[in-house]
Amino acid sequence: MSFLEKLYLPAVAKGMMITFSHLFKKKVTLQYPEQTKEFAEIYRGKHVLKLDDEGRERCTACGLCALACPAEAITIIAEERKAGEENLYREEKYASTYEINMLRCIFCGLCEEACPKEAIFLTKELVPSSFEREDFIYGKDKLVETMDKRVDVSKRQTPEVLEFKKNKKFKHNR
Repeated sequence: MSFLEKLYLPAVAKGMMITFSHLFKKKVTLQYPEQTKEFAEIYRGKHVLKLDDEGRERCTACGLCALACPAEAITIIAEERKAGEENLYREEKYASTYEINMLRCIFCGLCEEACPKEAIFLTKELVPSSFEREDFIYGKDKLVETMDKRVDVSKRQTPEVLEFKKNKKFKHNR
């Protein structure tokens, strides 16, 4: 090595030039609460359990979403519908307990694809942060949508599915 190379002055000068060149570039930092990042159309965020048009739960506790989940984050306990609960549940069987462990969930969307009743969807909402692990176990109290705050999932469905849903000859489309 030459004497200048041993002093590392050219390398230090080159590093300082790179540092100074970054001072005049546009900042990429977002001031989060005031500014939000634009998400893609296919972004998968917080889960929601959909209600039908009459306000009844669509989930029939078939367990296909839990079976399809590679992270084993979904827990379902099924019960039979009792007399007088026809306005709460569509089918004879319903999920008395439906829990998703958001710490285990990898937001892959396989639960959404596996559901035959189109009961579970992933929305564009972010999962809120917390300091307690228990806050990330989402039960039906956090998952079921309300009738006054319906979640639009039509963009998550393919044109073939939307066309199929219009066909009234199938029992579940009536």
